[in-house]
Amino acid sequence: MADFYEILGVSKDASKDEIKSAFRKKARELHPDVNKAPDAEERFKELGKAYETLSDDNKRATYDRYGEDGLKNAGFDTGGPFAGGFGDLNDIFESFFGGFGGFGFGGGVDPNAPQRGDDLRYDIKISFEEAVTGINKEIKFEHTEQCPDCKGTGAKKGTSKKTCPHCHGSGQIKNVTRTPLGNFAQITTCPHCHGSGQVIENPCDTCQGSGFVSKERKIEIKIPAGVDNMSKMRVAGEGDCGINGGPSGDLFVVIYVESSKYFKRDGINVFSELEISPAQAVMGDSIVIKTVDGEKEIQIPSGAQHDSIIKVKGAGIPVISRPSQRGDHIVILKIKIPKHLNEEEKELYQKLYELQTGKKAQEQKSIMSKVKGVFK
Repeated sequence: MADFYEILGVSKDASKDEIKSAFRKKARELHPDVNKAPDAEERFKELGKAYETLSDDNKRATYDRYGEDGLKNAGFDTGGPFAGGFGDLNDIFESFFGGFGGFGFGGGVDPNAPQRGDDLRYDIKISFEEAVTGINKEIKFEHTEQCPDCKGTGAKKGTSKKTCPHCHGSGQIKNVTRTPLGNFAQITTCPHCHGSGQVIENPCDTCQGSGFVSKERKIEIKIPAGVDNMSKMRVAGEGDCGINGGPSGDLFVVIYVESSKYFKRDGINVFSELEISPAQAVMGDSIVIKTVDGEKEIQIPSGAQHDSIIKVKGAGIPVISRPSQRGDHIVILKIKIPKHLNEEEKELYQKLYELQTGKKAQEQKSIMSKVKGVFK
């Protein structure tokens, strides 16, 4: 896969203005109406895809970290708006160059054609436990809907759009300049009707002629068990409404999972630490621990070592695609050495010391006193 920064000819720390400037320059060079090279069309599409990604902060951040495959996994459309042809790209050119001024390029998007609505993003925060079990959440967000009064036309009820008197319905203005080399024709989008060929003389009072209104939307989403931090969910058709009868965009829900005081997650496995005494490590014990499913009893084997692990099978995170399959809960044992002992404990540890070393505890104290004296 070609690197998007190389396609545009910019460095990885390039600003938005530098990216835009590089796109403008390359677009003039690679447009198939100018460049007749066999691979011009394909390079032209790649240029559009690169610009679409790097000019969007969210897509650029994902691409910088994970590459083009990461964009696909994150739910972004990596085909770009230019994959199917040059219509949408020419639309961008019009905003950059005024109809690619001076070259007379046509074939832009028909402003009256159905256009898909914008996608929206909604961020939601859930607890560690909710991510494990899954949960239904009600969310509220703003999106645009077709104006109920004008039905999306933008014209006041009982009226309709009229043919633009400036371009006579063509949507384009043609200016001819005489030069020593002959006449030079420049075709630009009509600034009065914005290329639609129609104007609204009596705008709708409800939407002020836009054809859509902003509304609060309330829906319930089902967050599946096993979602991880920064997981994304696509809710089809809940974005902004389309234009000229086009389909609505989608809503992308980004899930942030709060950290837990007790657990750490690695994939589908859960980790926790458990402090035990030296006596429990030596003798073994039965202890109740906290898991994502509640309290469970585990057995500590005799002779357990520091950082030994005990695996609780099937007590981890569910696999999203197969909820019945789960990871494990891995308990890491930490042997805690006591700092303060009562008299009975001291006697027992002294006895144990003597049994294991063959030396009197008093001898050890004498040796330590001598060592302290040397360093003092």
